[in-house]
Amino acid sequence: MALILISNDDGIDASGLKALREAVSDLGRVIVFAPEGQRSGSSHSLTIHKSIKVKKIDDSTYSTDGTPTDCILYSVRGILQDKPEIVLGGINQGANLGSDVSYSGTVAVAMEGTLLGIPSVAFSQVDFDNYFDTDFAKKTVKWITQKVLQDKLPEGIFLNVNLPRVPNGKIKITCLGNRIYRDEIVKVREEKRAFIYSIEGENPTWASSPNSDFDAVHEGFVSITPIHMEYTDFDMIEKLRGWEADY
Repeated sequence: MALILISNDDGIDASGLKALREAVSDLGRVIVFAPEGQRSGSSHSLTIHKSIKVKKIDDSTYSTDGTPTDCILYSVRGILQDKPEIVLGGINQGANLGSDVSYSGTVAVAMEGTLLGIPSVAFSQVDFDNYFDTDFAKKTVKWITQKVLQDKLPEGIFLNVNLPRVPNGKIKITCLGNRIYRDEIVKVREEKRAFIYSIEGENPTWASSPNSDFDAVHEGFVSITPIHMEYTDFDMIEKLRGWEADY
C-alpha cells in the first residue's frame, strides 16, 4: 500500500484539499500535512529562524503555522516514520500557469517533494470558485496519481497539473506559457513615518503560444507540464567560459 503525502497553500480546511484527499483515498494510506491557514503566494519559503508549531489532528492529519514547504520537509525528515511514495499538492483554488509557478505554495509542495527524491505532482483548478467540478477533478487526480505511482518520474522532475474551467475530456502535455502581469504598487496611507502599500491593478492575462499551458486550459484540456528542478543553463556556461580568462 502506497504512502501518499498531501499538502496545499490554501490551508487545512480548504475544499480543494478535501477533494484531493478523497480522490486518492483508495490508492494507499494518505497523510495530510497542511498549513493552518492561507499561505497562497508563499512560494518555496522555508521557516529557518524560528521553530514551527505542529498540531496532530488525528493519526493521518496534521496542521502547522509554517509554510507548505515546511509541511513536506518536516514530514519526510522527522515526523513520518516512513518515506512517502508520492507527494501531492492542491487542489489549488486557482490556476498555477506560466510564471505563477514561481510564486505558488502549492507548486512548492511538489518542488520540495522532488528535492527529497519523491515523485511529486501539483494540482490546480482554473477559476476555482466558479468552475470547480469535484467529480471531474477527483477522477483526473486519481488517474494521474495512479500513472505516477506506476511509471514514477525521472529524478528532478515534477508535474504541474491545471484543470480547465470547462473540460473537453482530454489531457495535453504542455510547456509553461507567458503570464502578463499588470500590477500597480499603490500607497494606501501614511502612518507617522511609515508608508502602507498594496499591490493592485488589472487582472493578469497571457500571451498565446503553441503547446502552452494557458492555451491548453483555454481549449478545455487538462494541462500537464513536466518541470525540471535543474536550473543551470549549460549552453550559457560554455558561452561564459571566456570570462574566466578575462577576469
